[in-house]
Amino acid sequence: METMVTNRDLTGNPAPLGLMGFGMTTVLLNLHNAGLFTLGSMILAMGIFYGGIAQLIAGSMEWKKGNTFATTAFCSYGLFWLSLVALIMIPSMGLGEKTSPVAMAAYLAMWGLFTAVMFIGTLRFNRAMQVVFATLAILFFLLALGDLTGISAITQLAGWEGILCGFSAIYTALAQVVNETYGKGTMIIPLWPVK
Repeated sequence: METMVTNRDLTGNPAPLGLMGFGMTTVLLNLHNAGLFTLGSMILAMGIFYGGIAQLIAGSMEWKKGNTFATTAFCSYGLFWLSLVALIMIPSMGLGEKTSPVAMAAYLAMWGLFTAVMFIGTLRFNRAMQVVFATLAILFFLLALGDLTGISAITQLAGWEGILCGFSAIYTALAQVVNETYGKGTMIIPLWPVK
């Protein structure tokens, strides 16, 4: 006699953690890009711990759930934040030259290209997630253009657009938390599912 065993995944949803780490760090960095305050240790600390490490944890948890898209997104963007902080800190520690504007533009453009392709994957998800990835791709390309041209107005525009991007991730994260708290199938905060 054969017995079938069904394993149920009883672990929590790691996506809100990753989205919050990404969203809050993105808002804070882009408040700087918009010209509201200087780049300081607060942004660097957020980049290391919440934008970086928290997203790596969320990505690892998504891997355990078998979610390739979320694993790739959270781990990649977590490593983006850690590499960005390294690009800023390595020269100040005397361990390497400051990245040139052209090299920084190439770095940001590669992240924009990656994000644009990841956006295609979101077409199977809800509209809120699509907004996060669409605005992020635009943000990377604007930042790359700002570095490439040296036109500060483009970087400031990118800052305001990045604030929108970050808040869209925060909204998506908190909607998932609130909706899951109220039970499966409940939509207290809309995410606009794809039909």
